[in-house]
Amino acid sequence: MISFSKFAGSLTYDAIPEEVRAILRRSFADTLCVAAVGSTTEISSITKEIADRLWRSSPEAGAARMIFDGRPVSPAGAAFAGAFTVDSIDGHDTTSACKGHAGSAVFPALLAVADSLKASGAVLSGEDFMVALAVAYEISYRAGLTLHGTVSDYHTSGAWTAVGVAAGVSRLLGLSQEQTRHAAGIAEYHGPRSQMMRCIDFPTMLRDGVGWGAPSGVMAAYMAELGFTGAPAITAEGEAAKPWWRDLGQAWRVAEDTSYKPYPVCRWAHPSIDAARDLMRDNGLSSKDVARVRIQTFHYAVRLAGHNPRTLDEMTYSIAFPVATMIVRGRIGPQELLPGVLQDEEIRRISNATELVETEHYTRISVGKRWADVTLYLRDGREIMSEPRTPKGDLDNPMSAEEFHSKYANFTDGLIGKDRADDMEAMALSFDDLDSKLLGSLIDLIVAPLDIGDRR
Repeated sequence: MISFSKFAGSLTYDAIPEEVRAILRRSFADTLCVAAVGSTTEISSITKEIADRLWRSSPEAGAARMIFDGRPVSPAGAAFAGAFTVDSIDGHDTTSACKGHAGSAVFPALLAVADSLKASGAVLSGEDFMVALAVAYEISYRAGLTLHGTVSDYHTSGAWTAVGVAAGVSRLLGLSQEQTRHAAGIAEYHGPRSQMMRCIDFPTMLRDGVGWGAPSGVMAAYMAELGFTGAPAITAEGEAAKPWWRDLGQAWRVAEDTSYKPYPVCRWAHPSIDAARDLMRDNGLSSKDVARVRIQTFHYAVRLAGHNPRTLDEMTYSIAFPVATMIVRGRIGPQELLPGVLQDEEIRRISNATELVETEHYTRISVGKRWADVTLYLRDGREIMSEPRTPKGDLDNPMSAEEFHSKYANFTDGLIGKDRADDMEAMALSFDDLDSKLLGSLIDLIVAPLDIGDRR
């Protein structure tokens, strides 16, 4: 069994399967369009202001510019603001097996460090960035599986992405295996062990913990570089962790567990949204035909509830309201994240007429996947029930290239000029082919302020 620190330090570009490379290219472009919309949120505005005030750059670490903003701060500050920005719109890639997300921490953290290295004159190619991303993603996933497999409390993604970010940044900084071990240990020890269900029961700007997981991992790597020591990361090494790390370097959890979101709301609501969409479309219905709705799903999804969200944070961590939104509007995109949607009387009528039912069967099988079914009770007395289903975007029901592009175009429209958006998408989808100069050009596109206003 290869150690995680040896994997982080010795992985080569050629050793990364093409399937994994394709996922990371896809996740890059997908994360960028989510970050564009995220940059219009109050969460992003506040955290970028905090980074500018409290996490200034230094000559030693180099400046890192904040995503879709451009102000130079420290690498940790840019990671902090970037992770909160991506996570403020719940549309980024996900891993059901870990009940969370890696990309929302990994991309902003590694982009911040790459930008700071670029500013200090380091030569970093697209292949180099691909290797660091692969290290960070794979170690994040396995740390997450270990955490969920050994601890009863349900922790946010920030708890385990801190470890993966530390490993990926260690690779970018060229740290030794021993330094990488210390970095992971520091990140795990100081990273957020925030309880996810607190944010489900009381949705606020706290989100999924990656806003603190990302800078914790960045800080840990820089601390280890200077000789700061940390206890071994129990989610990455030690006896209890072995079952989740035995095939490291031989199999890839990134390829097995990465899925994507057509809609910018919690993944737990997606199978219900998909089921409602199909019932409405296949039966030629309008929302006026629907008297009430019944959703059967798993325990955690029922906890989402959210019949009358007061804020967009509450809306994106709900299930009744997004399903009602799909029934009324036939879509859930950035336009449905505008404040006015909360006052839509027809959506509120359907939402309040929605019953959520937890079933033992769906709770039992919703481990690596998420299950639900929907019944529409129509005004004419008919009852139309969907088949049990899992969401679009999973490995066995993937989004097509056209669907990814449509999402990207919809999310960036009105925020980024078309030429810039097209260039950014094309370069992100082939970033590992870029030399250091072109990778720098891609980063320049990503950190430049939004082109056209915002959607608030």
